[in-house]
Amino acid sequence: MDDTLNTVKGILKKYTQEHLISFYSQLTETQKSNLLNQILNIDFDEILELYNMFNDSDVNPTEEIEPLKYSDKSTLSPSKLKQYYNNGIKTIKAGKVGVITLAGGQGSRLGFKGPKGTFCLDTNPKISLFEILCNYIKGYANKYKINIPWYIMTSTANYFDTINFFEKNDFFNYNRNNIHFFTQANMPIIGIDGKLILSEIYKVHFASNGNGNVFKALKKANLISDMESRKLQWLFIGGIDNVLLDPLDPVFIGYTISCKTQVSSKTLFKEDPSDISWIFAKNNKKIGIAECENFTEQISMLTDKKGNYLYRETNMLAHLFSLNAIKKLSTIKLPYHRAFRKNAFVNEEGMKQVPDSPNIYKFEQFVFDAFSYFNNIALLRVKKDDEFAPIKDFNGPYNPEVAAKKYEELILKK
Repeated sequence: MDDTLNTVKGILKKYTQEHLISFYSQLTETQKSNLLNQILNIDFDEILELYNMFNDSDVNPTEEIEPLKYSDKSTLSPSKLKQYYNNGIKTIKAGKVGVITLAGGQGSRLGFKGPKGTFCLDTNPKISLFEILCNYIKGYANKYKINIPWYIMTSTANYFDTINFFEKNDFFNYNRNNIHFFTQANMPIIGIDGKLILSEIYKVHFASNGNGNVFKALKKANLISDMESRKLQWLFIGGIDNVLLDPLDPVFIGYTISCKTQVSSKTLFKEDPSDISWIFAKNNKKIGIAECENFTEQISMLTDKKGNYLYRETNMLAHLFSLNAIKKLSTIKLPYHRAFRKNAFVNEEGMKQVPDSPNIYKFEQFVFDAFSYFNNIALLRVKKDDEFAPIKDFNGPYNPEVAAKKYEELILKK
């Protein structure tokens, strides 16, 4: 232990982070060991490089933005819809499609304790977000008598609670051999002064490093090998909270295949030109999602010769990736984005303190940054009323009551 402590002291001195062991003498032997091991596994070069490289002016100028082509599902001809649907069903029936769900979030914004996927809609009977998604998958699996693998990415914080929930509910009567759980990685959060913070006197504060870690996390969990063994060709990636999101939408799958791309995404039309929601666009000649905070409303009003808006396609977290794309991305380190947040911390007296204003930076990777590594992308605009009812919080437009009403009207009454 003494040798390990001396090694840690040397590391902390090098990076001016000695405060992390300020309360070391007060800890139990187990706490001491855990804290030292935690510090030894921190990449201080990475976190401090991220801290130093970001600044408030880190926004791409609008003149570097170019529009991306998209198709509007509502304007497709009946023959095209039928063609895409049939090709999608053919691909599903052949067992070539799997589902990846991003479920690392907690239900704290809903005033709910536990993984967000375990939150239940107030329908009759009540149904959890996990069961809603499972029912979509199970419907196709039972109808076509096939196995559809479901890969669920959790955080380290909710991993065991998620598994326990599935076990308690008998995996919603779906073949448990088709359900795989894996965890995303963590990053230490850092104060505005460049110091890492403690969540307890014996623990450095970490947070999940964003949904863009999904590709490397799949590889680390050896699940890409599982996908290869199942001869999958396509993986749908979506969030857990949109109750209208069909992860195996045949039209979307068929449309993607027809576009001969490795990646695709469903989009929503941004109705308010002054809305600062990020939009799909080419940024510095690369496909991705552009931040609109410094966009003028005039840019949002630009149209092509047919009157179609050029910069109105927003992200709804509904993506399709080929297995080859997943494999490629599992070897690439996606860029990080910085978020300024308010977070409790252990102060100099060893007491937990809740700040009045944002006090830390959190660094996250996002799935949409993966698009920049491909030459083209298929975008399919869908109707918000038909396919978008996420649960974000109790006060905004995307609340449990609205989601429950839409789910009952559009799904349960079918």
